[in-house]
Amino acid sequence: MGAPDTLFRSSDMSLVQLYVATEIGREVVSALGELGSIQFRDLNSDTNAFQRTFTKEIRRLDNVERQLRFFAAQMEKAGVTVRPIPRNQSVTAAPSAHEIDDLADRCDQLEKRVSELNESYETLQKRWVELIEWRAVLREAGAVFKHAYGQVGEIRQAGEDDDTAPLLENDMEQNVHQGGEQQSFSMMNIGFVAGVISRDRINAFERILWRTLRGNLYMNQVELQDKTVDPQTGEEVFKNVFVIFAHGKEIVAKIRKISESLGADLYQVDEDTNNQRDQILEVNQRIGDLNSVLQNTKSTLVAELRMIASQLASWMVVVKKEKAVYEALNKFNYDQARKVLVAEGWCPKSGLPLIQHTLREVNARAGLQMPSIINELQTNKTPPTHFKTNKFTVAFQNIINAYGTAKYQEVNPGLQTLVTFPFLFAVMFGDLGHGFFMLLAAVLMILNEKYLDGRKVQEIFDMAYYGRYIMLMMGAFSLFTGLIYNDLFSKPMFIFPSMWEYSVPPNWEVGMKVVAERVEGYTYPFGVDWKWHSAENNLLFMNSYKMKLSIILGWAHMTYSLCNVYINAKHFRKPVEIFGNFLPSMLFMQSIFGYLVVTIIYKWCVDWTARGDQPPSILNLLIYMFLKPGEITERLYAGQEYVQMMLLVIAGVCVPWLLLTKPLYLRWENRNHRALGYRGLGERGRVSALDDEGRASTDGNGHSQGRYSADSDGGAVALVTEDIDGDEEEEFEFGEVMIHQIIHTIEFCLNCISHTASYLRLWALSLAHAQLSQVMWSMTLANGFAKHGVVGIIMVVVTFYMWFNLTICVLVIMEGTGAMLHSLRLAWVESMSKYFVGEGIQFEPFSFELVLEEE
Repeated sequence: MGAPDTLFRSSDMSLVQLYVATEIGREVVSALGELGSIQFRDLNSDTNAFQRTFTKEIRRLDNVERQLRFFAAQMEKAGVTVRPIPRNQSVTAAPSAHEIDDLADRCDQLEKRVSELNESYETLQKRWVELIEWRAVLREAGAVFKHAYGQVGEIRQAGEDDDTAPLLENDMEQNVHQGGEQQSFSMMNIGFVAGVISRDRINAFERILWRTLRGNLYMNQVELQDKTVDPQTGEEVFKNVFVIFAHGKEIVAKIRKISESLGADLYQVDEDTNNQRDQILEVNQRIGDLNSVLQNTKSTLVAELRMIASQLASWMVVVKKEKAVYEALNKFNYDQARKVLVAEGWCPKSGLPLIQHTLREVNARAGLQMPSIINELQTNKTPPTHFKTNKFTVAFQNIINAYGTAKYQEVNPGLQTLVTFPFLFAVMFGDLGHGFFMLLAAVLMILNEKYLDGRKVQEIFDMAYYGRYIMLMMGAFSLFTGLIYNDLFSKPMFIFPSMWEYSVPPNWEVGMKVVAERVEGYTYPFGVDWKWHSAENNLLFMNSYKMKLSIILGWAHMTYSLCNVYINAKHFRKPVEIFGNFLPSMLFMQSIFGYLVVTIIYKWCVDWTARGDQPPSILNLLIYMFLKPGEITERLYAGQEYVQMMLLVIAGVCVPWLLLTKPLYLRWENRNHRALGYRGLGERGRVSALDDEGRASTDGNGHSQGRYSADSDGGAVALVTEDIDGDEEEEFEFGEVMIHQIIHTIEFCLNCISHTASYLRLWALSLAHAQLSQVMWSMTLANGFAKHGVVGIIMVVVTFYMWFNLTICVLVIMEGTGAMLHSLRLAWVESMSKYFVGEGIQFEPFSFELVLEEE
């Protein structure tokens, strides 16, 4: 059954062929969807989507899905909450075809019912809004008419002061009272238009009227106090009531057209104040009656939606699963000779027994005598890449997949990322206190997995919860590096006695330096001595220490990554990759940067004070190694010039070795082997019963004459005859291979320098984090502890609040995110570029879990 699934290499994959009876095709695919272990190939890729077998069923399910989305939209509009199904655990069994039919019919009836109620409610709501607006127009217009009839002098004064009322200025004073009798506006040939318009259009409305009528109008407008709601969107709309007077029917008609063009609603108003009063009473009575009808309609609609809400989530799951089943069935081919559905797909070898067991269970439930047959095929087609992950490793693996999918059977960077990613993060984030906060947050999320799993809280929190095990590892490694750096919120920890003692001279005075001397025969057991934190040359020491440490870690990381080139070459049986790529690359890197690391460690191990020599600069040593070969200005060890000359020769020989070996070997291999018709081991052919060129021949009655052999489980194994479905082999082009190798050689040689320098970010961010933590302490809690008495207590509380919030927000969250991104770059670029091809095909099995997660 192949090698066990590990994270080091992708799972062994098999190309299988399924023969399923048409009667149980839906049940088989549904069971395989629950299993989630097989990726079906589309055997009808040349067929139009509308011409496939199960298009009608998919269209019907699309309609049901549309209806369910309509229900969800109406619930959101009405404020009804849908009862969720945690992780869809309660819906696992595939429904029968009869149940799907019942669901479709029920959704049709519910859609009709909800649509009618919704339409009725919107119509009533629209009518209610119209009555509210009409009442407001009647009130405002009545006030205007009362003002016009009773206070002509004020109108005249308004006409003198306001250019918007020149019309009433001349006529009303002369005609309102004639012979002691009140005359109507119609007798004075004055018309009016009353209505409601959106508040954001009122300014444009006034300007258009003014310019069109040249100021021959009187307009009064006020803001509508009653809230109006748009029946379509449910949003509140702000409107203004307006009343416009003008002289002449043509001008009034023009005002109406302008009002309607800007979306205003016009209403009829009687100019008689007594009739207006009766109209307002009638409108109020109609509004009261309409409110009761609206409430009843709303209650009925909400009750209907609540009934649907109790089952909507389960219906959505059922429909999505059913739709996915028919989409998978559309990838199957129908064998008319055997009256069965035939499918092909990729699955892990380790999952074959479970698939066979699932097929037997479905057959047993259906009671069919004809078994479902699974047939493993031979192929030289590249399988998809699948890594078996769990809740701990899935987040780390997705970091790698975000960069690229590993080639089939290639070394997976995800395994080493489990350690290297959080460790490099911790080197930059090394603080015991900050690491504890991160570890505590991760532990709390892990302990509450049952409650948080499947819930949507907030986007940032959901991302943190998904990477909770990454945070756990980063926090744990930060505790270790915090102990190494002896940092706890930028303060030292007095764990062990110091290896340094201060020696104060007899004539010491204030302002003089105190020199610390090392205790003979004693070394600080673990990490950095706590007395370095109070030393004047602390920054100089930590700067040199962390810079050299970052170079050593970078060299170790890249060397380990480069070793994977050998592992891949050995696995794929490509000796040219070993002696043409791995050996020259490794020698070139070790002759320069391996030598640099050795000199750093050697310099640390030598007691330069006892030797009485000044320690040489490692940076100058490396520079003069290339500028002045054979000349030593500051000697590190005896025979240094000969060793460096030899290493330079090795590095120089490795460049043409790396450049020419692989292209020349491939050219020789192509001429002496491929041209003679030989084929490499493992290049096996396969035959499929589905391809036109490879179909089994049939007799006159349509029966297959292909040869099959039965296995112990009653299955069938296709006879491998020829390669008809493999990847086409490209013709060898020496020029193309040579250009590719030239680019690879230049990139590798330059990247050895740039990538080593890139690891200096470990040093820079570590120092920045420590200094920022120290500054934050000195500007907050240090000031609080400096005070005494009641003021000191208050200052400690205030400054602790400031320090804690700044520590969490800035140092843990912001600095942690920055360090994580830098660690991600070191994993993707500096490490994975040494060996990772990343040209694989992601394994995407037919799985209901994945289908439901995509929504």
